[in-house]
Amino acid sequence: MSSFLFGATFAAFMVYCFYLNHHDSSNNILGFTEREARLASRVQEIEEQNQLLRRQLSLSQNHLITVSKTYNASTFTIKEQDIPLKTTQKKPTVPCISSQDDYVPKCDFIHIAIVCAGYNASRSVVTLIKSILFYRKNPLYFHMISDSVAQVILQTLFNTWSVPQVDVGFYLADNIVNDVSWIPNKHYSGVYGLMKLTLPKVLPDSLDKVIVLDTDVTFATDIAELWSIFSKFQHKQSIGLVENQSDWYLGKLWKKHRPWPALGRGYNTGVILLDLKQLRDEGWGQLWRQIAEKDLMTHYTTSLADQDIFNAIIKQHPYLVYKLPCQWNVQLSDNTRSELCYTEVTDLKVIHWNSPKKLKVKNKHVEFFRNLYLTFLEYDGYLLRRELFSCNISRTTHKQRELSKLNEEDPCYDFRRACLNNFRTHLYFLHYDYEPSPEGNDVTLVAQLSMDRLQMVEMMCKHWDGPISLTLYMSDTEAQQFLSYALGSEILSNRKDIGYHVVYKEGNFYPVNFLRNVALQQVNTPYVFLTDIDFLPMFGLYGYLKKSVQVLDLESSKKALVVPAFETQRYRTTFPRSKAELIRMLDMGTLFTFRYHVWPKGHAPTNYVKWRSATKSYRVQWEPDYEPYIVVRKNTVPEYDTRFVGFGWNKVSHIMELEAQGYSFIVLPNAFIIHMPHAPSFDIAKFRGSAQYRRCLKILKNEFVKDLENRYSRVFETEGN
Repeated sequence: MSSFLFGATFAAFMVYCFYLNHHDSSNNILGFTEREARLASRVQEIEEQNQLLRRQLSLSQNHLITVSKTYNASTFTIKEQDIPLKTTQKKPTVPCISSQDDYVPKCDFIHIAIVCAGYNASRSVVTLIKSILFYRKNPLYFHMISDSVAQVILQTLFNTWSVPQVDVGFYLADNIVNDVSWIPNKHYSGVYGLMKLTLPKVLPDSLDKVIVLDTDVTFATDIAELWSIFSKFQHKQSIGLVENQSDWYLGKLWKKHRPWPALGRGYNTGVILLDLKQLRDEGWGQLWRQIAEKDLMTHYTTSLADQDIFNAIIKQHPYLVYKLPCQWNVQLSDNTRSELCYTEVTDLKVIHWNSPKKLKVKNKHVEFFRNLYLTFLEYDGYLLRRELFSCNISRTTHKQRELSKLNEEDPCYDFRRACLNNFRTHLYFLHYDYEPSPEGNDVTLVAQLSMDRLQMVEMMCKHWDGPISLTLYMSDTEAQQFLSYALGSEILSNRKDIGYHVVYKEGNFYPVNFLRNVALQQVNTPYVFLTDIDFLPMFGLYGYLKKSVQVLDLESSKKALVVPAFETQRYRTTFPRSKAELIRMLDMGTLFTFRYHVWPKGHAPTNYVKWRSATKSYRVQWEPDYEPYIVVRKNTVPEYDTRFVGFGWNKVSHIMELEAQGYSFIVLPNAFIIHMPHAPSFDIAKFRGSAQYRRCLKILKNEFVKDLENRYSRVFETEGN
């Protein structure tokens, strides 16, 4: 501002000098010419104005600073169980900050409602959420209307994502179905495509406004800009919509096409601003039902789900609609005219993939839109955990409290920090459909893997025909590569009994036991086979284990059934079809007992010599460092200890806890698994190459043993004793 005043003064001075050069220059009483006297007088006048402006600017700045301090010092009280509608502070009106009607205070919550049901929608909605989080500057509250499947997935995702100033509430779709299931609907979204009609009833009465979004939209700007349009609603306007960008409602797409009634081109409901209070006052519940019933008499069914009914309502009550600028819903469906909405990239606000073809829709700019979508699809979600520092409403997380207790000077600080990571987790990344067998002896194979072991999944499926629970440790980009791989695989695409759970990469250590716990927690069978992805089960192992758990009465006893482990050092080998064939391969030197030359203590208690001739199961004694692969009852087995990350003692500690709990280890005489060769992992390379790594592992082992002794009143040996 000061530089502006100086510039204005100088410009005025130069103009005045030019003016005086063309006038009389006679002398005055002080010896100045008339031109010089006028010039001096004008300079003095301008200087006085300049000083006055500076004083006004100083007062304005002081006022702004005072207001800013008041604004920032205010506190925001949000109860965890309540839905935040407005911040509790009293915001001062400062005309110089913003005189715009559409200004959204930066600490006000923006409320977003999304209907999301099923495995696929739960995956696609994440891209929408990422795009909103990327641009947002306000706290957000997501209202998720979801079925039980989506609720499990999204609740876990939001909890583990831990994005500051983002809250979420869930509304079970099962409680809403009866309100809309009477409406015949041909749209691919089914009954869920009608649920937006019920939002004024379903959402809390205390909530006045909400932005409603389809799962297939992508934001290209701050959602606060859309929220600000509520301030432009006039009397009784309560539904903000973008005009439909295809000719659907004009009835010209094909012969005898009879769309539902609509005002002009009609409106698209992929993006909606709903004034809930106004709609409730208008008797919305009765209004939409009456109009839907009336039009169903002649149209029999809806083709575009809730959109048909919204348009029929607007046709009869046009005063309800506020027409949003078309950039807020650029529709990429067939027969669209969306290119008329934008001439520059900056015009784009929201992109709507409202064709069943989604990314394969035909559009002359589809490559640009696809790249924008893919940017968010593969964007690292951890980068969206940023704080809105100007809004002091974040709750301290468990991780933050635990991290504050750590000593950064501890040589093993990185290990201790690693086990506190809150890994973003997406359960059931692909469709899952499996009900345990009614006999009560069903067994799920549990394992974890990273991208470099992905090729083992198909091989595993050829050997194991029962349910599988897999945790995949991947980046956002790798998760999409896995999705393409799984959908393109004939073997995997035909298996609906595999639960794929994606844990997104964070930190420098492989969180092996955290991954195992995720897979274990999602099992819905009474028994689990705890193994690793590098092992191929013998053919028929699934059926054999189901029989064994019944014969050995695992239901009423603390038993762990040991499946003997072997290994081959050949990448291409013939897999033995029987125990007799396996023994022949052992004798020929093409197979070996697992880790016999590197870590014999890990499996020696299995007693392979006895196993060769055994025809009945036999009990073995636990010994230190024993780490067999076992079958146990799911609801009694403890979870793995997550302090062990990377390489070393991650399975040993688990088996040791089973021993502390009094489990018996029973070796199965006709079962086996074979480890397939692979390149060494990065973590084993760190273990072998770093003395500090090994020292820290030793410290963690001793701490674990002491914890075990305290919990179970048992005494175990520790290194250094």
